[in-house]
Amino acid sequence: MGLLRAADLGALASAPFTYDDVGATRSGPMPPGYAHAEHEAVVGSGPEAFERAVAAVFDWRAQRAAGLRVRATGSPRRAGTVVVLTAGLRRLGYDIPCRVVWARTEGAEQGFGYGTLPGHPESGEEAFVVERRDDGTVVFRTRVFSRLASPLARLGGPVSRAVQQAALRRYVSAIAQAARG
Repeated sequence: MGLLRAADLGALASAPFTYDDVGATRSGPMPPGYAHAEHEAVVGSGPEAFERAVAAVFDWRAQRAAGLRVRATGSPRRAGTVVVLTAGLRRLGYDIPCRVVWARTEGAEQGFGYGTLPGHPESGEEAFVVERRDDGTVVFRTRVFSRLASPLARLGGPVSRAVQQAALRRYVSAIAQAARG
């Protein structure tokens, strides 16, 4: 995994997660010892906006909008789905392997969380959730806990964190655009 090598999706299905607190982005407090980030933005109003935003989340549109290429064994609607996100140029890209650890596919709050696998530059988990509130407001929320794991990420320290924050902003923009139709 990493530069000049393509991650094997099949082999990653049974790879261990690179952190202990699997599923912690679903609810409750996030684990200590990690950098935490939570972003929430109103992306629309009404049932149609909610359905469009949910469809975008489950279609990997947030990741694609952040400039990542997506290879997955299936939909993030199922725990166990492996996804390899690739950043960078086509032949010189950096593979970022994850596996879906939870998915919520019904009700007024839908989304999923994925966790890092060996070869990911960080260690932790990220969640993508769309919520339809009682007043009809549609909110997109991301929850992340992570720490830098690879030598390259640690070397880049503040740059790595800035890249992560920029990706989070792009996720929100993509889901907001989808919600508008």
